[in-house]
Amino acid sequence: MGQRISILNVGIDATSYGETCDRMVMMLQQQRSGYIVAANVHVVMTAYWDRDYAQVLANAEIVTPDGMPLVWGLRSLGARNQQRVYGPDLMMAWCERAVAENLPIYLFGATDATLNRLEQNLKSQFSNLAIAGKHAPPYLELSDPNFEAQLTEDLEIIAQSGAKVIFVALGCPKQELWMAIANQKLPSVMIGVGAAFDFHSGQVSQAPRWLMEIGLEWLYRFLQEPKRLWRRYLINNPCFVILFTKQILQKISKKF
Repeated sequence: MGQRISILNVGIDATSYGETCDRMVMMLQQQRSGYIVAANVHVVMTAYWDRDYAQVLANAEIVTPDGMPLVWGLRSLGARNQQRVYGPDLMMAWCERAVAENLPIYLFGATDATLNRLEQNLKSQFSNLAIAGKHAPPYLELSDPNFEAQLTEDLEIIAQSGAKVIFVALGCPKQELWMAIANQKLPSVMIGVGAAFDFHSGQVSQAPRWLMEIGLEWLYRFLQEPKRLWRRYLINNPCFVILFTKQILQKISKKF
């Protein structure tokens, strides 16, 4: 595992798929719980505006560079060979490792229909993958008076399943906040995977790989869901460019 590098005061780990999976295995061997965040510009900018959310990221075991702008940011700040550690691909990398290590997983989030299709697709790709359980919780804001009771019920079900790694797909920022609350209450490692359930179930199409590599995956997703994603991309992205450019210029100025 490489160093944690600050981008707009959010620590991003210079890591890889293999290193991240190795760290997860080590945590499980040591019987340590924790959570992993796949960070993109939306995650970083949410932390920039929200101090409580920033602390959730600071407490994460690993924060991977999920988006290409963060990969480029890490490279410009010294991690010259950094590659993307993308949430949906990390999910697949861990499923492969889970089969090799005989470690059961749990699928938490999305909808029942999505989870059923996802389970079928994962089983067809990883025939020996142990899926300890799956659950699509009712959508409740963390401020909802019923949230605590729902959380307690969900945690009991997950704990009883015997799952070692929990994939959490509740969307940013809710999934990271949920993992922070659930941390230490579950003898498991949690990974926030965002839209990975939708992609791997076939419910939503992923951007072509060449578009991902040049950092335009956001445009593909925006054109799919403009009403839901316009604020994320048309406000957060320009703000990130401006603020990160300022960070780089400040770094350069300190050298002179």
